Amino acid sequence: MSRLWGRVAGMFRSKSFIGADMTGNKYFSRTEQIDGLGEYLKEKRWVVFRREEDPTSIPVEWICWLNGQRKRAPTPEEMAELDARRERVKLNVALLKKEEEEKKAREGESKAEGPELTSFVRHFPADSKGDKTDEASKEADQSRVKEHDEPEIVTAEPPEPKTTEPSGSGSSFRPGTWQPPS
Repeated sequence: MSRLWGRVAGMFRSKSFIGADMTGNKYFSRTEQIDGLGEYLKEKRWVVFRREEDPTSIPVEWICWLNGQRKRAPTPEEMAELDARRERVKLNVALLKKEEEEKKAREGESKAEGPELTSFVRHFPADSKGDKTDEASKEADQSRVKEHDEPEIVTAEPPEPKTTEPSGSGSSFRPGTWQPPS
């Protein structure tokens, strides 16, 4: 019982204020002994919310500190610098969106058509025997129509003998049938 009381009292005694964020959340830490290992200490970190317990109000830098991904808590100067950087990024995104909309308006494209893919497509090598994609898509469409119109009759083929050595031209390949020689 005295151990339990010591832990509860220690929670209030040894907490140290680490810092606060812009929304008023306060961050604390304390070190405590790990059970059975007298010389090993573990640091516990937590946040006390200013208003409601809203985890989305915690900045990313403080989340990293709480999870132990950062050894040092973020400083107010660092937080101000990162907030300024985030604002610059937001302004740049807004500027790029505006430029893209102006470009689309000049070209007469509608917004629903999607991104410009010509520069992306140029990275793929051209097909040496012509455009096979149209032929392949037509064949696929025809096979879909055929599947829906008339049922396909499947005949059972005689099973091929199992061998210990791989053989065949590929048309007779059946996954999982070949076993290595023992």
